[in-house]
Amino acid sequence: MKILLKRTGLGLLIGGLSFGAYLGILQLTGNFHEVIAGELYRSNQPSAAQIASYAKDYGIRSIVNLRGENSNAAWYGDEVAKAAELGLTHVDFRMSASRELSVEEMAQLTNLMRDLPKPILVHCQSGSDRTGLVSAIYLNQITGIDAKDAEKQLSIRYGHFGIPYLSAAYPMDESWEKLEATLARTTGG
Repeated sequence: MKILLKRTGLGLLIGGLSFGAYLGILQLTGNFHEVIAGELYRSNQPSAAQIASYAKDYGIRSIVNLRGENSNAAWYGDEVAKAAELGLTHVDFRMSASRELSVEEMAQLTNLMRDLPKPILVHCQSGSDRTGLVSAIYLNQITGIDAKDAEKQLSIRYGHFGIPYLSAAYPMDESWEKLEATLARTTGG
């Protein structure tokens, strides 16, 4: 029994370390992913060099910053300056991963993204939670991808933990569920 417990503990330790390494690599590589080629890309907080690279490599024309205006922060100044230098549209849409979005806020965000020049880069600090919700909203509300497939943007693949009472970012999952419930009521499904 002791050997089994030791092996189980060792297995959990190795699994935990491996998972931690995966999350670390996601962040070190920018957590950059294509959502819809030529339309929407997602990332963590990009540096000015990453913005230039994404604009060159993927044709990014708009940036949606989900962290909101933060004029006293170096990252914000660098981002706004690089966007201006490259002629990109830059929009601030403040969200908190620990607060649900209202249906009205999600509709506002949908309209904003629908009207922005494409391709769009959407980002938050880690590229996991807020960015995941916004990517799911884009897929479902703008491109018409079904809710089940769109919801995959809120997954561990991108570093998102959607566990009630354990995850500070669970309000992103609750926001998504609220949108799905609203859609079900309006479509009769």
